Amino acid sequence: MTSNSNDPLRPQHLDIDIETLLKLPNIRAENAVTIAAVIPAYNEELSITATIDSLLKQTRPPDAIFVMVNNCTDDTFYIANEFSGSHDIHHRGSTFACDVTVIDMGVNSDKKVGALNSGWLLAHDFTYILGVDGDTVLDTRCIQQLTSEMISDSRIGGISAIYGFDQGPVRGPTGNFLVRSQRFQFAGFNLDNLLRSRNMTVLGGQCSLLSTRAMKVVTDANHQSAPWVTDSEIEDSLLSIQLRSAGFQTKISATARANVGPMLTLRSLNAQQVKWNAGGVELMLQHPLHPNLRLRWRENIGMLANLSSRLAFVLLVAGALSVGSFDFAWWWLIPPIVSIMLSVRIAVAMKDHTWKDVAYALLLFPAEIYIIIRGVHFLQAWAQIIGREDHDNWAAQANAENGGGQSGKWLLATLASTAILAALAFGWVQLELIWQSGILSVGWVVLAILTILQTFNMLGKLTRKHRGFRA
Repeated sequence: MTSNSNDPLRPQHLDIDIETLLKLPNIRAENAVTIAAVIPAYNEELSITATIDSLLKQTRPPDAIFVMVNNCTDDTFYIANEFSGSHDIHHRGSTFACDVTVIDMGVNSDKKVGALNSGWLLAHDFTYILGVDGDTVLDTRCIQQLTSEMISDSRIGGISAIYGFDQGPVRGPTGNFLVRSQRFQFAGFNLDNLLRSRNMTVLGGQCSLLSTRAMKVVTDANHQSAPWVTDSEIEDSLLSIQLRSAGFQTKISATARANVGPMLTLRSLNAQQVKWNAGGVELMLQHPLHPNLRLRWRENIGMLANLSSRLAFVLLVAGALSVGSFDFAWWWLIPPIVSIMLSVRIAVAMKDHTWKDVAYALLLFPAEIYIIIRGVHFLQAWAQIIGREDHDNWAAQANAENGGGQSGKWLLATLASTAILAALAFGWVQLELIWQSGILSVGWVVLAILTILQTFNMLGKLTRKHRGFRA
């Protein structure tokens, strides 16, 4: 099946206006609690079937599904449209009705935010809106569990599923490394939120149940025409902040789970993480004391410490070797041993962990490589914000996921890093021995203090009780 922009059967809504959207059929369920799933879909032809299918197989399916196809150049609309219409879903003697509506928005300058807000126009009269990405697959009880937790406390404005990754078929060395690394990244993030009274710092757009009542309060309080705005590149984080500011709680589910789409290339991972980090930094600077951003501050400070300690160790070892004063100390092994122990504990805390996860943790080097990769993303994000660079990170991620990229930037960054290291090496050899010895002495002391602090932080995470939670 091939797409054709001139196909008369394909909707050509280039700029859908409010009146047009409101005239579309809006399905209502007779239940006391109604749920509408909104899927913003951009070039999801390989995954959209699994996403919709997982929604229709829920023990408590949504009453309506709105697939908002936007800016697509593939067959996402045609594939999703095969699900259009009414579905009767039978589960343990109960019958649920779910209507699937697929809308091709055509060109949408607001991208995902525009798709979500268009879905909001169709779903705002439902009790809850379930935001789902077009590459997310929900566990069969996910909606039921999210809804039960939401109903249990009227203070909750939104609740997110626990995110994991489908390990799926072998994707080659790079793909396997990236999937395994992202599993650990998300598992650590999930545990941090679960163990902080399940307060979720960001209701991720991958799979979160949102109260329409709370979203209407946020919309009115912030004088917005719709819940999501283009002020931030991480629209879900901004909405989470606004919900907390309006007095609602943002939570992570204790049980509901969903598998999200991983980044399988370094380019796509770089684009995604830079977008997330740049958006996060921007929000941190705009709302420095907001409780939802405390974990982001800790994450950024921790990443700075990680990069600094590793770079300092390499430079100090190189400097010591150059003057013949390098002596190995056995206690240098303590931090990496504690790091391995913490990684193993995170691995076994994963609900579906395998021996590959444990091996990844024990080897240490894969995790160290991923820390450096994340550190590069962290530096790129801060450079964008500090340099006030006008950069469309949404377009960069889309381009990278489609196989494009900016190789020239990487080459320039590599050349610049090499030049800086060469300049440092040249300056070092020009110093007199007394200055070299003094720099090494101070450097080792500073590194020792930083490493001790990091080690105690890891020990704190290693010894904390998980209270039965699984990442």
